[in-house]
Amino acid sequence: MLSIEQIRPELTWRLRHEVLYPNEQLAHMAMEEDNHGYHFGAFQDNALVAVVSLFQRGRDWQFRKFAVTDALQGQRVGTQLLDYITAFVVKENGGLLWCNARLSAIGFYNKFGFSAVGEVFHKNGFDYIIMQKDIPSG
Repeated sequence: MLSIEQIRPELTWRLRHEVLYPNEQLAHMAMEEDNHGYHFGAFQDNALVAVVSLFQRGRDWQFRKFAVTDALQGQRVGTQLLDYITAFVVKENGGLLWCNARLSAIGFYNKFGFSAVGEVFHKNGFDYIIMQKDIPSG
């Protein structure tokens, strides 16, 4: 069974490294804004198997560094974590949830009502596009 809870930022670094940036040094996984965000981890059998970081700017919420361990990709772990942070943003009266998505993830986000906006951009060796979803007000 999967459980999701808020975690300390440094607990996200190993999975960020392993899944998203395996060729970088682990020390480079910390983000300056980590101390100003919310960080969530999905646990299975007490092992951390997915992480995401969430940052608020007014009613807009950006999620970053969404990583699911390779062994569990395609098994709804990412779906459950995305649903969890979406519900969190709804509860916090957010108006927009968005991310810089790797092009390979567009199909995943489309399934959850996210739309691509703007132009493709290149950063850290990857192509990205902004994916966003309006959050209906309660």
